[in-house]
Amino acid sequence: MLNRVILMGRISQDLELRQTPTGVSTLTFNVAVERSYAKQGEERQADFITCVAWRQQAEFISRYFAKGRMIAIEGNLRTRNYEDKNGTRHYVTEVFVDSVSFTGEPKQGGSSYGASNNYSQPQQTAYNAEPAKESIAIGDFSDFEEVLSDDGVPF
Repeated sequence: MLNRVILMGRISQDLELRQTPTGVSTLTFNVAVERSYAKQGEERQADFITCVAWRQQAEFISRYFAKGRMIAIEGNLRTRNYEDKNGTRHYVTEVFVDSVSFTGEPKQGGSSYGASNNYSQPQQTAYNAEPAKESIAIGDFSDFEEVLSDDGVPF
């Protein structure tokens, strides 16, 4: 069976990294994805898709992205339901983030992410919604440097 989602859109809210009671990082945010068509004389509509990131992915997104920034996400679709305090059942569909990439959009402040600078978290397996007992540290992205020359690129 196949359950893959690939999105590219703009983050539509301020990001708030949270921690579970056991210290696992989590981030829930919406991505506004424009529809590929618009009725004549009307503005193009957008869908606001809820995304959930856990652990290193959540920390990476909260550190390097912000409201209004373009983001590319790959993940899987999950559904859940819950009952509120009034007894009303709610159904929720979310994208659980597996990997995230910069889109090549110019960085605010003048410099840009060139086509050769598409930084991405390594592909990881999908995380369970249940918190893990151990903590995993990720590397420091300050080890990378921006390459401004495209000499030697075969295309």
